[in-house]
Amino acid sequence: MAMVAAYGATVEANLLDTVTPDFWMPAAALTGVFLGLHLMIRWLAPYADPVLLPAVALLNGLGVGFLRRLDLGKATPAEREDLAIFAGIGGRQLAWTLASVVLAAGLLALMRDHRSVSRYAYTLGLAGIVLVMIPAVLPGRFSEINGAKLWIRVGGFSIQPGEFAKLALLVFFAYYLVRKREVLSLASRRFLGIDFPRGRDLGPVVGVWLISLLVLVFEKDLGTSLLYFGMFVVTLYIATERVSWLLIGLVLFFGGAFLAYFLGSTIGGPFANFYDRAQIWLNPFAEPYDRGYQLVQGLLGLGTGGLFGTGPGGGEPLEVPEVQNDFIFAGMGEEIGLFGLTALLVIYLLIVERGLRSALAVRDSFGKLLAGGLSFTLGLQVFVIVGGISKLIPLTGQTTPFLSAGGSSLMANWLLIAVLLRVSDAGRRPLTGGPARPAGSGGPPEQLHGAPTEVIRP
Repeated sequence: MAMVAAYGATVEANLLDTVTPDFWMPAAALTGVFLGLHLMIRWLAPYADPVLLPAVALLNGLGVGFLRRLDLGKATPAEREDLAIFAGIGGRQLAWTLASVVLAAGLLALMRDHRSVSRYAYTLGLAGIVLVMIPAVLPGRFSEINGAKLWIRVGGFSIQPGEFAKLALLVFFAYYLVRKREVLSLASRRFLGIDFPRGRDLGPVVGVWLISLLVLVFEKDLGTSLLYFGMFVVTLYIATERVSWLLIGLVLFFGGAFLAYFLGSTIGGPFANFYDRAQIWLNPFAEPYDRGYQLVQGLLGLGTGGLFGTGPGGGEPLEVPEVQNDFIFAGMGEEIGLFGLTALLVIYLLIVERGLRSALAVRDSFGKLLAGGLSFTLGLQVFVIVGGISKLIPLTGQTTPFLSAGGSSLMANWLLIAVLLRVSDAGRRPLTGGPARPAGSGGPPEQLHGAPTEVIRP
């Protein structure tokens, strides 16, 4: 939080040519929120991984700081010094952070054992599918923003149900694969040194592939489709240790994307949006002031930032449309440069790594698949959004976890972290009669206690 306060002071120095006496207030409010969560974790999950909360808090704090920087940039010079702490999108994000942290603490209090949620796996799976499909069946005026139908909009209120659907679906995937992994591990044919599954066992993968293809077509978003299908295939790979599932998943996904592109170029209709996005991705400078404007401005912002950036508050991120949502990485990149963005990516990598370590340490198969799937999903979401703004893949409607403005994404990702904290607490908790695990230890439980541990090798 000291770094977040320093970021806020630098923003004010560049935008106001002075540092106001209240520059520290957003960081102080966040400090109180995260300190409260830390105490709750020490009480509810004392053996939880000690790295997760500080890493996520830094990302969340910098996101609030950058959004407040956007508010200062929009305000007139006379209004900037008097901008209230809860004003604008930065103030709303601060309020959403408080709500999200309370929600995460509540989940830790209710879910004392991560295995208890498996009893509701099928209910959560059905709820996840419903949440995914609601925006697709709603009229565009209630669900569409910037070409992607990912929202439920009523009056001035909007929610992105897919953010919560991914958590519900992962619980179902983990439970289903624990029950069916022996069947799915069976091989019927060996080709090029790789064991491929029996044809009758391809049903679940084909089913999820069809759902993902429907999301791609009717919700007009490649990123969400890739996210759902990718997290299922990787969870399947963790459960079965079969590389063939990864190959089958890649073939199905890229085959579906190419089919949607081909149909969009020939018959249009519901496939036209994906074809247009692919064309913008292939050549954004063909129409730099029309369809390719957002991507071009984002690329120019990244180029302007260079290696070290223009400094917090020293750039022009407001030139990028929707910089507070999809393109926040491009807006921050202009001001903190390639080195700063790399540091943010390393923090995300650290969170994913600690989540995977929790999956390795926990003793039950359901916890392993749940924590492994959640960690991979977080990493894949970062890849999808960063890949879109850097023109590695077509643009998506995904938000950058913990940085982008919006309550749905923030609450869902804090719930994800709460589940990882609960699983890591179970994995790091000493066995009965064994010595307590040091706070910084990361070794598997069997190395400390000599007890056999069920391990699914990734």
